[in-house]
Amino acid sequence: MKNFNKQYYKIPIYSLSALIKESDYFFNWYLPLIFNEKKVKYMKKKYRSKLNNIYRKLKLNNSFFVHKDFHISNLMYYRNKIRIIDSQDALIGNPAYDIASLVDDVRIKTPINLKNKILRFYLKNCEKKIKLNIKDFINDFNILSVQRNFKILGIFSRLFKRDKKKKYLKLLPYTWKLLDLRMKNNKHFNNLYRELNMDISNKIKNKRFNEN
Repeated sequence: MKNFNKQYYKIPIYSLSALIKESDYFFNWYLPLIFNEKKVKYMKKKYRSKLNNIYRKLKLNNSFFVHKDFHISNLMYYRNKIRIIDSQDALIGNPAYDIASLVDDVRIKTPINLKNKILRFYLKNCEKKIKLNIKDFINDFNILSVQRNFKILGIFSRLFKRDKKKKYLKLLPYTWKLLDLRMKNNKHFNNLYRELNMDISNKIKNKRFNEN
């Protein structure tokens, strides 16, 4: 592929280690925002390996172009076509990643029936062009939505703590709602979800940091 300077470059693979590194933002930035150092160490030790083992249950191959930041703010309607911007972090990865980013966009609250409608529309039209195992796709969709939203909790906390960008804090409660949606009643997350709810209360999840 060529970049804007007409130079060839190879798009990297969205590896398991990259997914793990990204969700570590949750442990390294979000947890220190709400707990003391001792509690953070305890929770990182308790949950990190469990999350990483769940990521290993992804079924589909890394064989698709992944924009990696595929949400409404990076989509533009121009001359009767949808245009995509900010693709500088693109990778070759799981086909479910970008649609999970779009459907579970933390910036825009959408009802579950609309989320399901978008996903069904996507899968119906995909089947006309590429062969997908729908069961495996849904499996990966849920896992990657969780991974992405744990990452978002960490990144938004970092934007606040390191870069003094307070506006992102207001999005944290809805990010937790998306995590609850995808972890609840999911066989991969049953134990982790139950234990996590014991360690992080709804009061903490719904905390409005920007009101302090």
